[in-house]
Amino acid sequence: MTENQNIDWIKELIRGEQQMEDSGLIDFSPVTSKENIILGSSIELLKRLKADFIKTADVFNQLKGGSNGLIKVYGIAKTHADFMLFRNGYKLVFNMLEPGKIQITFHHLSSPFLNTSGAGNPNPKSIPEGTMEAAWGAFNEVRWVYDRKPVNFDHLVKFYTRIFVQNSAK
Repeated sequence: MTENQNIDWIKELIRGEQQMEDSGLIDFSPVTSKENIILGSSIELLKRLKADFIKTADVFNQLKGGSNGLIKVYGIAKTHADFMLFRNGYKLVFNMLEPGKIQITFHHLSSPFLNTSGAGNPNPKSIPEGTMEAAWGAFNEVRWVYDRKPVNFDHLVKFYTRIFVQNSAK
């Protein structure tokens, strides 16, 4: 967790207090709703994963050299923070289906934005796709799980980078 993430909640407390002081009205409603916390966590997760994949792609591209077969990371327009990796006609897409659900899918340009995990793929088990879900923890903590197992984000980035590179190799 970065230093900014550690103090963002304090900044939000101060903004709320300043709004009460300025308006003269006291707001007894909960500071944040469960829905807003999960939405914020979903967006924060996508941004973190995108930043981690950008760093990984930069290192991969530098070590690989040349201009063929480089990994590119793109944001997806008109979304909260969805993004995709692109290489040799393959896409690895991370998108928020709804707050608390992040979908991971692979696509190939020959079948744009169609799930290719079972159609025409000689080894569908080599391309695991699925959905990470938010689990509500104690004290308004959001924990991310995949197949009911806790997610380690460093391992997620390594895992999907390896599979993406292997499946997008020419």
